[in-house]
Amino acid sequence: MFALLYAIGFGIALGLSVAAPPGPMNAIVARESQRSNWHGSSVGFGAMTADAILLVITFYFSKLIPSYIINFFYIAGTFILLYMAYGTLRAKAKETSIHANYFLGIGMGLTNPFQIAWWFTAGLFFITKISLIAIVGFFIGIVIWVFSFPYAIHKTKKYYEPKWINYISTAVLVAFAAFMFYLGLKGLGLF
Repeated sequence: MFALLYAIGFGIALGLSVAAPPGPMNAIVARESQRSNWHGSSVGFGAMTADAILLVITFYFSKLIPSYIINFFYIAGTFILLYMAYGTLRAKAKETSIHANYFLGIGMGLTNPFQIAWWFTAGLFFITKISLIAIVGFFIGIVIWVFSFPYAIHKTKKYYEPKWINYISTAVLVAFAAFMFYLGLKGLGLF
């Protein structure tokens, strides 16, 4: 029984640690959470769906994908993040539906080089060396974050000027885009 609780607790802690750090996904979640809890959570659930897809891909195809391919994900992800930064800066409160946000989360998750790289490195270790029940805990941890972060942003929006969330989110997206571009060029031997 203790081993089961330990595995679930370990998975929850890992899920929270992967979902919580500032980054492109949380920048979009924060922006959308200003409108409602569900607008922000829907982006997070889309990203979690992408995690589930990447888990399956990692499990079955990890040996078939050459490691240098990840550098092209970095470079492509750079332009995706810059486009998203531009959209975040110009965002209006009524632009997307909850369903569109869900698919935005999936798209971002499946093209986010950091998310892909995590699954093909730490995620691969997690799948092969840790128990299956810890994977359940991992997704429980993500669900906790997907509900709590948008709720906190939405409930505290009266204490800050909403445009600052857009400015901060844009800055985070641009910073990650620059970092990914650097890593992509470096990985290809161009830097």
